[in-house]
Amino acid sequence: MSGQVPAPRSFRYEEDPQTGVATLTLDRPQVLNALTFETYAELSEVLRALRERDSVRALVVTGAGRGFCSGGDVDAIIGQLFARDARGLLEFTRLTGEVVRNLRGLNKPVIASLPGVAAGAGAVIALASDLRIGSERAKFAFLFVKVGLAGADMGAAFLLPRVVGLGRATELLMLGDTIDAQTAERYGLLNRVVPEAELGAATRTLAERLARGPGFALAMTKEMLNRGLSMALDEAVEAEAQAQQICMQTRDFREAYEAFTAKREPQFQGR
Repeated sequence: MSGQVPAPRSFRYEEDPQTGVATLTLDRPQVLNALTFETYAELSEVLRALRERDSVRALVVTGAGRGFCSGGDVDAIIGQLFARDARGLLEFTRLTGEVVRNLRGLNKPVIASLPGVAAGAGAVIALASDLRIGSERAKFAFLFVKVGLAGADMGAAFLLPRVVGLGRATELLMLGDTIDAQTAERYGLLNRVVPEAELGAATRTLAERLARGPGFALAMTKEMLNRGLSMALDEAVEAEAQAQQICMQTRDFREAYEAFTAKREPQFQGR
């Protein structure tokens, strides 16, 4: 079964049937790919649909032009929030959080490819991806406190300490300062930094490697990473024992063994 992905209007979505890699490109370069109400809703819709899209085995999220994503559009979103009551504001904040829920819940690897700045909601979208690769121009700014909002937004206070540690997360969320690519890599926020001209090729290489991998096992790995964030050690060990038992019944597990004994590369099918 391979479900259909709705065609978004607020960003670009493309699939490469040869590699199994899909690319979601935020495409408002004139405003550093700032997000609108429509973008948030369509992001959630596409990410939900991708759960059933068997032909897609890895997803790249990136931005057009000089930036990854500068967060919520000041005119299209921020200015309009002052006209909302408490219920309307909560409706919006839950909408933004749903994007992160769907990124973490997507049963396939997600790579954030950062050509430039990731700020506010853009920084959290990158954070919620499984892997992050950036050009030397990439920057992160969890700048919510600088506009009078809590640094804890869209799950940032849950995810960021688990990526960079509580001390660094507290610094980034309370000060809202911008950090460059080298600092982000040193903190563990970027997995890899490459020259700007090499970002596209490096991202494709990583995405295609994941897409060739054992899709079921990668999905299970992501599920265990998500569940393990709130488990005690005994629970985690038992959950992982059960996960491995399930994986040992897959065709991919047998294929890995047969390929090893035949001294060839495995051809994983994701099942």
